[in-house]
Amino acid sequence: MIVTILSPKKVVKYYRFFGARHSILQLGYLIDFEVEDSGNFLPRVRSITHIGFPWIYDREKLMLWHRFISIFEPHFRDISDIDNFYFDLILNAANRWNRQSSKRLIVESYINILKYEGRILPINSCILCKQTIDSDLSLYDGFLPVHSSCSHLEPISYKALLKLFEDSSSIDLDDNSIDRLYLIALKGFLI
Repeated sequence: MIVTILSPKKVVKYYRFFGARHSILQLGYLIDFEVEDSGNFLPRVRSITHIGFPWIYDREKLMLWHRFISIFEPHFRDISDIDNFYFDLILNAANRWNRQSSKRLIVESYINILKYEGRILPINSCILCKQTIDSDLSLYDGFLPVHSSCSHLEPISYKALLKLFEDSSSIDLDDNSIDRLYLIALKGFLI
């Protein structure tokens, strides 16, 4: 099996033998490991130790974690060197996962990544009609601002979204809005 591992500075692919005597390697786990040059096409990862979090046995939180981590694979597909920002953001989210709403953490992490990559558009202009947005604001894939009337999407509080975009805080958003933003975040990052 080929495994992709995110470290603080790199995204690296390794070969991993998978059999009855080998522990199962799950998506999104924090691990310690050794690398062995196997002479094959990729180095082999071995002696894997899972470093757990308190929420790891909570099925709902674990499933949300797997969905969150899965959006990074296409984002890092052709990249090998990265800033430690991504590793730190994911580790910070994992450490807060047990204490906060997982969906809110996903939305806040997503917005932080968009900010870091310079992909945040001002929320006062609709990307479809290019007119000013005063109140009926919705977000499209990649958190792109649109009028609710242009997109036929349910509006979200302008003030609460402004706080999210400026402070990366979802505290003013209701649970219904968080659910909708969570589903947008799970679609991944626009190219």
